[in-house]
Amino acid sequence: MHFRGFVFVVLSSLGVIGCRTDYAELPTFSPEKKLLQAVIEVPAGTNKEQAYDPKTKEFKPVQRAGTDRMVEFLPFPGNYGFIPGTRLEPAPGVAARPLPILVLAESQPSGTVMDVQPVGLVLLDNVGVMEQIVLAVPARPSQRILPDITTWADLTRRYPAAKEVLRLWFQHRGRSGEVHIMGWKDEKEAERRIKAAMQ
Repeated sequence: MHFRGFVFVVLSSLGVIGCRTDYAELPTFSPEKKLLQAVIEVPAGTNKEQAYDPKTKEFKPVQRAGTDRMVEFLPFPGNYGFIPGTRLEPAPGVAARPLPILVLAESQPSGTVMDVQPVGLVLLDNVGVMEQIVLAVPARPSQRILPDITTWADLTRRYPAAKEVLRLWFQHRGRSGEVHIMGWKDEKEAERRIKAAMQ
């Protein structure tokens, strides 16, 4: 009897482990509400970088030179992650990856899937590699920390310092001089680039 119980526990554990959510296979838009989805990899307020590994279906620390990468500046100003069902073309030395997103909201745990509304886009030059990061707010008004913000014009008019905070953070999140801001775009351009990156 004890052996059967042990086998049941082991098989049950394997079943739970084997049933991890495959965040990479989620749709870009939620099926029921048709809202853009974001998968959170790095909660707001942390300095520890991590990324989703679709092979293992786990969130793993980002490595640089064999050590876990830490932002040696202020912590993430929003919840950083990716838009499922999107794919950016690989750049030289950089693997293909989903379109990144920064959700301006209270801290959410890794693996949270949020319905969001894009409000803008930041374009970066990261050591010669062009990056684009969608800026978004939660679609649900009760989750927003920036009330009534639904467009880039709203954000820059009502919270002009937010753009400056984001600029400083992006420029200083890596080694000095690595990242340069190449431009800012509105929600319409963000939506256009999301559609272009959809698989």
